[in-house]
Amino acid sequence: MQATAAQLDPMNPEIERLQPLLERQRRAFQAAPYPDAAVRLQWLDALQRLLARNQQAIIEAISTDFGNRSADETRLAEIMPSLHGIHYARRRLRKWMKPSRRSVGLAFQPASARVLYQPLGVVGIIVPWNYPLYLAIGPLIGALAAGNRVMLKMSESTPATGQLLKDLLAQVFTEDQVAVVLGEADVGIAFSRLPFDHLLFTGGTSIGRQVMRAAADNLTPVTLELGGKSPAIVSASVPLEDAAERIAFGKTLNAGQTCVAPDYVLVPKDRLKGFVEAYRQVIQRFYPQLADNPDYTSIINPRQQARLQDYLDDAQARGARLLPLFEHGQARRMPHYLLLDVTDEMRVMQDEIFGPLLPVVPYDDLQQALAYVNARPRPLALYYFGYDKAEQQLVLEHTHSGGVCLNDTLLHVAQDDLPFGGVGPSGMGHYHGHEGFLTFSKAKGVFVKQRFNAARMIYPPYGKALQKLVYRLFVR
Repeated sequence: MQATAAQLDPMNPEIERLQPLLERQRRAFQAAPYPDAAVRLQWLDALQRLLARNQQAIIEAISTDFGNRSADETRLAEIMPSLHGIHYARRRLRKWMKPSRRSVGLAFQPASARVLYQPLGVVGIIVPWNYPLYLAIGPLIGALAAGNRVMLKMSESTPATGQLLKDLLAQVFTEDQVAVVLGEADVGIAFSRLPFDHLLFTGGTSIGRQVMRAAADNLTPVTLELGGKSPAIVSASVPLEDAAERIAFGKTLNAGQTCVAPDYVLVPKDRLKGFVEAYRQVIQRFYPQLADNPDYTSIINPRQQARLQDYLDDAQARGARLLPLFEHGQARRMPHYLLLDVTDEMRVMQDEIFGPLLPVVPYDDLQQALAYVNARPRPLALYYFGYDKAEQQLVLEHTHSGGVCLNDTLLHVAQDDLPFGGVGPSGMGHYHGHEGFLTFSKAKGVFVKQRFNAARMIYPPYGKALQKLVYRLFVR
């Protein structure tokens, strides 16, 4: 979502078009501000059935938007985690909704206290193009489980998927419950300026800053799921075949167009050649050919393909060695590349890559590798490959990232019982599972006192004997 100064104008006419929709959702929420568990379960059941019976249409729409998206990748990375997320929330919803009892200090007895998890109201969700189903449905699950109304802004880069999801959700939800908003960048800018009760944005860090500025005008709380350069560290002892295979899976899924894809690999200097060869063999086993291979996903559009080619040209001009793992590409099926001899001056080492380019950076020892990671902005994910538990703990304690996989990539995102979110430039806030329910709820503290009021003893006028006794007992 790129914005010009003109588009950032708060008088953007799209706001006037979207405002009535927000107001309808807000009125509907005010009419039923605390849906019970049965109603919320009905919403989740309807969503589950909708996705389950429309899998092929979803696969075809996403592939249309990409020019070719592997059907299996859509099943594995979009449909399956969406359905699992619904199942997980359904099984635990009543427990999540139950008020949490809290203790009351002796000085304030007799009384009780609890925390009530109350729906926020209307939640806005801005969906990126790279996983247009899962990154819409994932936060939608949490928002509905928490009892909210929801407006989804789909990416202009995935028009077929956006239109399909709009049509499908309209089959089971009224527009004042769940609404899908389509449109270009100006619509996205207007959407971010609406006075939601919570706004979740998934996308690039630079646009995340703009979204946060827009939300600040309304004091709208935000969850930002951004990205950054997620490193993979190969230890001095892990079998190279293990590390190469798992890194290759994380980098080739969706042609690397994944916010938690490994962005570069740190490899011990004396293992560099071995890693390159092991990685090459894995890629060619995964994809024996590139041309006409339905498993090999395309780059989403010509603009993104040109951006990736610019990274390659810039790196090569600055002295990088490019190792293409396929002789030729085909249309937007872009060949996978390893990049050696990279430097910080190269754009490929400054920006999140979001494509099938993998820089390989040599290091001398683990401390040097950790220092390299820590000298850069905190990433959304970090991957460490090594079976020594002491080294694993060292990495966990001496790095910061949104999430970590030890000896794997990506799969922490698919764990419903783990929070997902970034840190610093890679995002703020969490969702998924229980954390999603909490993000889209107001944890309201409730203090309860009935007829008897022991607190009267501390009311004015001050200086009474009972007050002095209270001070002796409790002010110490």
